[in-house]
Amino acid sequence: MKKFKVGLVGAGGVSELHLEGYKANPARIEITAICDPNEQVLQERADKYGIPQRFTDLKEFIQHSGIDAAIVCTPTSIRKQVVFPLLEAGIPLLVEKPFSDTLNDAIEITEKAKQLNVPVAVNQNFRRHYPFEIVKSIIAENTIGKVTMIIFNEMFFRQDAGWRLDRERHALSVMGIHWFDGFRQILGCEAESVVCLLNSSNAINCQGETDATVQLRFENGSIVTYTQSFSSSISRTEMIVIGEKGTLRCNHNQVELYLPGERNSSHTWENHYSREQNSLDNIEQLLTWIETGAVASNSAEDNLKTVALLDASYQSAAESQIVRLKDGVRI
Repeated sequence: MKKFKVGLVGAGGVSELHLEGYKANPARIEITAICDPNEQVLQERADKYGIPQRFTDLKEFIQHSGIDAAIVCTPTSIRKQVVFPLLEAGIPLLVEKPFSDTLNDAIEITEKAKQLNVPVAVNQNFRRHYPFEIVKSIIAENTIGKVTMIIFNEMFFRQDAGWRLDRERHALSVMGIHWFDGFRQILGCEAESVVCLLNSSNAINCQGETDATVQLRFENGSIVTYTQSFSSSISRTEMIVIGEKGTLRCNHNQVELYLPGERNSSHTWENHYSREQNSLDNIEQLLTWIETGAVASNSAEDNLKTVALLDASYQSAAESQIVRLKDGVRI
C-alpha cells in the first residue's frame, strides 16, 4: 500500500485528534508538513509530533510542502478561503466538521471540488465513537423491527474559548452536526421536515445558542427528538431507539436491548472506539478514494445532507416554522 505524505492546515486543539490517531498507521500516513499563522502554536505542535516542514503562509505550504493530501482543521469562519486554494492546487482534503458555517458555503466547496475532480471528505468522527454503526447493524438484522422514534438527549456544561465565542451558530454547529449525521446513518434515509427552538443561557459566554431542541421526521416515517444543552450542571448523553419489536438504549460505551415485557436488558453490545481511531478511519477512506476512484462514504457530497439539517434547524428557529426538505434540499 502506498505511503502518503500528509499535511495539516490549522494547528489548534482539534489537530491533535488527527495526529494522535494517525500514529497507529505510520506505514500508511507520514505527517510531513503543518501550517498555521500563529508561530507559537505552530512550533509547539510541530515539536511535539516531530513534523519537519512548518509554514505560516498557506501559499508557501501549497507550493513547497510536496504533500499528497491535507487535513483542514481551521475555524469554519475562514474555511472557504483555505479550502479553495488547496483544491485549485489539486490537493485532496479531509475537512474537519462542521464542513462549513452554512449550507451555501458547503455547496460552493462541494461544487468546486467536483469541477476540479479533487476528492474532499469530512471527518465524521462520531460514526463509530458513538455506537451509530452498531445500532445500524442491529436495525438491519430486524432485531427491533421498524424504528418509529429516536429520542436523543445530550447535556453538559461547556464554556468554549477563542473563535467560537463570536459565532452566531454555536451548540448545534459544535455537536448537532455529529448527531444529525448519526440519525441519517441509523435510519438510512433523509429527513423531510425539521422544527427547532433555540435559547442562549447567560451561564455561558458566547454569541450563539447554548440550548436547543429539534424534531425531525424522516422519509421512512421515523420521528427524532433531539435536545442539546451546553448550560446543564448535569452531564448525560443518551439515545433511545424505539422499534416495533424492541428498544435500544445507548451511550458512548454500550448499546442495550430491551424487549416487550422484559424489565432488564436481554443483550448488550460494547463500544470502545475513540475519536482518534475514528479520525484515522476517515483519512483512510480518503486515501482509498484517491487510490481507487471509488467515492468515500464520508464524502463532501454526502455531508451536504447533514449540513442541510443543521441549516434547516437554524432557519426553523429564526422563522418560527417547520422547514420542509426533499433529498436534503429545502422546498
